[in-house]
Amino acid sequence: MARRRELPLKLLAACNSGDTAGGRDRVVGYSAFAGYEGGGTSLRAAGHALLAIARGAVEKDLLEKQGQTFDLPWLKQAGATFVTLTREGRLRGCIGSLAAARPLGEDVAQNARAAAFRDPRFPAVTREEWPQCRVEVSLLSAPKPMRFADEADLLGQIAPGEDGLILEADGKRSTFLPQVWEAIPDKHAFLRELVKKAGLPPDTRLGRCKVSRYRVAKFHEG
Repeated sequence: MARRRELPLKLLAACNSGDTAGGRDRVVGYSAFAGYEGGGTSLRAAGHALLAIARGAVEKDLLEKQGQTFDLPWLKQAGATFVTLTREGRLRGCIGSLAAARPLGEDVAQNARAAAFRDPRFPAVTREEWPQCRVEVSLLSAPKPMRFADEADLLGQIAPGEDGLILEADGKRSTFLPQVWEAIPDKHAFLRELVKKAGLPPDTRLGRCKVSRYRVAKFHEG
């Protein structure tokens, strides 16, 4: 309904019955949202602004081109984003923030530059290939730690296609955006790839890892 009517949403609270009474093996979830009608910024308009900021930041450095500017109050609020670049459907760079530590507009611009020029997996984007690149911006919710008794409990709580996951252990950390579920749909394989990405031993027990999850609002060109 919010998408059809272009209502901006704000999550007010989220919990489950295990937070107040009973066990956590079988729970009922509750969430409260506020939808703002009139005077707010629609998801479509927000996505347009974030994508323009990301592309403009890269083109300013790459082409010395001044991009579109936006004087919007919500861009000054702290936010966490990931910027993903693709070329002909293949990943060309992806850098982001897991915590909201700087203004949203600045976060998108800085992550766009980093994805284009400082992703260690790829050479810097060139002027020649930039016209073939497409930009995607993911706006992250605040990560929330997951409580689980063992690996089976953890796997039962994960929502494929919806949850972005952060895995931490022994001072190392890795994350996968929800979009990665398209390439790794199996929960167990998804977590094992997270362990590998963090640089942890393959036999690392998930039960001793800290796992957090988040959701994203995703905007992409085209």
